[in-house]
Amino acid sequence: MVELEGVASVADVVRVQALRRGGETALVFEGRAITFAEVDAMASRIANALIASGVRTQERIAYLSKNADHFLPCLLGACKARATLTPFNFRLAAPEIARLLEDSGARMFMVGPDVADLADHAIASLASKPRMIALDFDRGGYERSNAWIETAATSDPRLEADPQDDVIQVYTSGTTGGPKGVRLTNRNYLTTFKLTTASGGLNYKSGDTVLAAMPFFHVAGVNIALIAMASGARSAILRDAAPQLILDTISQARVNHAFLAPALIQMLMQAPGIGGADLSSMRTLTYGASPISEDLLKRASARFGCEFVQLYGMTETCGAGTFLSYADHDPAKGKLRSCGVPWPGLELKIVGEDGTEAARGAVGEVLIRSPVVMKGYWNKPEATAAAIGDGWMRTGDAAYMDGDGYVFIHDRMKDMIRTGGESVYPADVENALFGHPSIADAAVIGVPDDTWGEAVKAIVVLKPGAPPDAADIIAWARARIAHFEAPKSVDFVDAIPRNITGKVLRRELREPYWKGRDRRVN
Repeated sequence: MVELEGVASVADVVRVQALRRGGETALVFEGRAITFAEVDAMASRIANALIASGVRTQERIAYLSKNADHFLPCLLGACKARATLTPFNFRLAAPEIARLLEDSGARMFMVGPDVADLADHAIASLASKPRMIALDFDRGGYERSNAWIETAATSDPRLEADPQDDVIQVYTSGTTGGPKGVRLTNRNYLTTFKLTTASGGLNYKSGDTVLAAMPFFHVAGVNIALIAMASGARSAILRDAAPQLILDTISQARVNHAFLAPALIQMLMQAPGIGGADLSSMRTLTYGASPISEDLLKRASARFGCEFVQLYGMTETCGAGTFLSYADHDPAKGKLRSCGVPWPGLELKIVGEDGTEAARGAVGEVLIRSPVVMKGYWNKPEATAAAIGDGWMRTGDAAYMDGDGYVFIHDRMKDMIRTGGESVYPADVENALFGHPSIADAAVIGVPDDTWGEAVKAIVVLKPGAPPDAADIIAWARARIAHFEAPKSVDFVDAIPRNITGKVLRRELREPYWKGRDRRVN
């Protein structure tokens, strides 16, 4: 459980834990163990080094690395200096990283050893190059972090934090447009910490071990790491979220809790080692960040044998939104396709196209109002006003609320397919497809159709040895959903393009079919 006594800012999280359990292990990474006191001391030295380097209050500090044990000291050190860590997605191309550096205005760039070549290519095109800090490795043109902080004072700078200080700037994935820098504050995180106990899936305790497999440039990865630290729990950090590595770490580190995207859960269930994996230490598996099929959920629940909890939220709401408790995962309750109910203290409503609240059962857009909602988008006042101008965060997600107050997400509003006047949500069709015995992965898009405007197309990855039988797949879907929702055609591919959290990159899938057309919807 998050320990909030004495915590008035994110920087206070590590200070409090260092006082309460300084000698206990906070982070485990590739054979190294770091205590809470050591994380606190490293954060103080990084803060003092930032201040000595001339970093101004609320200045952005760029960060590019795969998951490692230097992330939390860097984040908390930036917080102690009242600066803002800005982690970048290491899967982006160098020109994209360069644009984020320019957008953030970062004058200092912390880089991990796995992505140094990417960082070098990114800064090559910049007229004004940032100061490069190598995180525990040597490289020409960089300052090694150990040497950089060596002369820094060890005492905590103890700057007085403001509740509205941006503690981290997380860039959205940009699956349908350019990334935007989401500004998350002390107030956002302190509110999130208070709300975590409600869901059941994030109730970590001192001495528990939490798997840190989600990337630290994503709000889920950041949240799990901070909530674990604020609860006095250990984080078992994985550099790469490889299925067999996850299974081995759960067994060897005796992991009690994990947060995983559905795509990762699917990969785990297909991993050769899943049958013999020792999962007996697991108590909760929380999932979210993209839709999950009922078939996968049932199979994974049976294999893991622990409590499953679903979370729905977005970067702009600090990851908070709704939760589907373990008790609600009982198939008899009929809520498995739901993402649950709003977190206590968080307002959620569904509105129609006219902006008025939709009737129960009617599909509309999800809006959220709470102190968890971001301060805004960095350097984008118009986008901020469009998203939260009236105090309600427009999520862009299409959903309905049933008579019991449970929210059922259909899909992104912009991913909705309009065919013959009917609305089709790709996630609903995908859920129907995933139980097919030949399908390993699938995604659904709308493609041009001269008669119906758009037609539903399934993009399918087959299981090894399975025949490419489009007619059988279409018939399978028609037996489970309305005929207008079922795919009219099936294309077979080797892999579905997804971002690191498992969201389907529908823009990439749609491009070949809509190329040369002025409008991307008919």
